[in-house]
Amino acid sequence: MIQQLRGTVIEAGATTFTIDVGGVGFKALTTPATAAGLRLGEPATVHTSLVVREDSMTLFGFDDPSERDAFELVQTASGVGPKLAVAIVSVLSPSELRRAISSEDLARLCSVPGIGRKGAQKLVIELKDKVLLLAASEDAPRPVTTGDEQWREQVSEGLLGLGWSARDAAAACDNVAHLVKEQPGIAIGQLMRSALNSLAKR
Repeated sequence: MIQQLRGTVIEAGATTFTIDVGGVGFKALTTPATAAGLRLGEPATVHTSLVVREDSMTLFGFDDPSERDAFELVQTASGVGPKLAVAIVSVLSPSELRRAISSEDLARLCSVPGIGRKGAQKLVIELKDKVLLLAASEDAPRPVTTGDEQWREQVSEGLLGLGWSARDAAAACDNVAHLVKEQPGIAIGQLMRSALNSLAKR
């Protein structure tokens, strides 16, 4: 099992990245928040999870080990595959996920694209005891890139990578623009989650 990679970022997309580790390029899927924090040509450490299927092996990378643990945990619930698991950890931090499941906050869980009320109930039933094992984790203090167009590009690319339309991405950016002004040091992860939540409430 590949648990961690440390190397130089040689490719970075909205929801993917490639890290050169000793001359070997490892490509991984990731959350928009993690992807936004990676810079081409710079060193990085990511915490990874390898998903093995009959016809494929897919690597997923995360900025924080607790995020990786949350990604792996939610997949133990029936009906949750890697794609939905990434959506869950993109919208909810490990701490928020733990609180939502422990308190049976179905509305919070339904804010994740792809999860309806029945799916939320299933997560609560199957993970209520397991979720207590998640370590407490707050968003890393990774501020958004300064400049209106730059943070909008980061958020928009992340939403497009999760399957939202360009129109939805633009609307979500407008919905969270006030947060950037009110909280200059807001973390990109928090901004992404707020954007996703604004779309889920429509």
